[in-house]
Amino acid sequence: MPPLLFLTQRIPYPPIKGEKIRPLQILRHLAQSYDVHLGCLVDDPRDQEHVPTVAALCAGSHFATLDRRRAKLLCLTGLLTGEPLSVTFYRDAGLAAWVRGVMRDVRPAAVFVCSSNMAPYVLDLPVTGVRLCDLADVDSEKWRAYADTGAGPMRLVHAREWRRTAAMEGRIAREFDWSTFVSVEEAALFAGQHPGEAARIRAISSGVDAAYFDPVPGYPVPYPDDRANFVFTGTMDYPPNMDAAAWFAGTILPIIRRTLPDAAFHIVGSSPAPQVLALAGDGVTVTGRVPDVRPYVAHAVCVAPMRIARGIQNKVLEAMAMARPYWRTPPTPSPPPASRPRGTGGRRWAGPPAPACCKTTSGPAACAASTPCSRKAPPHDRSFPRAAAAWPGRRRHRRVAVLRRARRRGAERHDRPVCLHHHRPGR
Repeated sequence: MPPLLFLTQRIPYPPIKGEKIRPLQILRHLAQSYDVHLGCLVDDPRDQEHVPTVAALCAGSHFATLDRRRAKLLCLTGLLTGEPLSVTFYRDAGLAAWVRGVMRDVRPAAVFVCSSNMAPYVLDLPVTGVRLCDLADVDSEKWRAYADTGAGPMRLVHAREWRRTAAMEGRIAREFDWSTFVSVEEAALFAGQHPGEAARIRAISSGVDAAYFDPVPGYPVPYPDDRANFVFTGTMDYPPNMDAAAWFAGTILPIIRRTLPDAAFHIVGSSPAPQVLALAGDGVTVTGRVPDVRPYVAHAVCVAPMRIARGIQNKVLEAMAMARPYWRTPPTPSPPPASRPRGTGGRRWAGPPAPACCKTTSGPAACAASTPCSRKAPPHDRSFPRAAAAWPGRRRHRRVAVLRRARRRGAERHDRPVCLHHHRPGR
């Protein structure tokens, strides 16, 4: 099989958060058609045990250890070089040397990069084949949102990161053959910022492991008593999740309690920041990392109170797969049909947050142990394989002439498949 270089900023295992789930989906799909050479960083010592599992999927691999405290100091070199701090944070000399060796000796037919932070590893190296960057979200807009909502010196730091990241994204749009995003909305936004490259911008949704997130009865009840339980899942040192947890606990939950006095809010996820830990108490529980998130989802109303995040939230897909009622804020795009486990979808409530959340339950018992929403059809055709079908594989190779015609026509639609071919499309 042809060789492919795959770069991602964190080891894509275990699949417990978005920046691991999506790369793992793609890696497994590409490994069926390519000899994958994987380069990534490991920033959590607990993830070292999963290195053999991921390495088994690849023809070659390099796992660089990332000391987060040291990286936070070293990333300040970006202030001198003019680079985004998020790029210098994920820079590792050993990984860079390994990438140069793969490009020189293996000469991969394709290069697949997850996130703009990893693109500099290959941007200045000789091109050996098609290059695709899965940006997932328009990260520069996230940094702009941080700058708009921040205060003090960090507002200036975030404003700088917005400008530098936007410049990096522009270079990726020009120099990579394809730029992909998790939603049509994100792809359209990026295409509007880079109209000259719009024909090579695509939206390819993430999937959900519907076999794993199966709404079968029997999950143990993780909550201590019978009450109206609301759950928010995710990595809790991620600023959008931190903001969402604080907003729901401090603003939305008190209003809900006017209708449901015993309502409880459970914040479930790894690495809770001090600001999140401080929310515990008075009906708010912070669990930290749990071995299995499914019982927490199965016995509660799921909420995604995101105010500054972008893209599609995996927590929403998982709630839908388990046929649970959920509430989300409008800025989180609704998952496209190809992402939804068919026959599910849970029940979604919009409108003002507190009244909408109260609609999800008629009482504590109904919320804590309610029967899942109807799931009439098998979910498999709307899960990982369906989402992966839009990613490139040997069976999806097209003639270069077709791609050149598509590029001349422009990009009226951003939800078409992409192609990794031994020629560079449209170049």
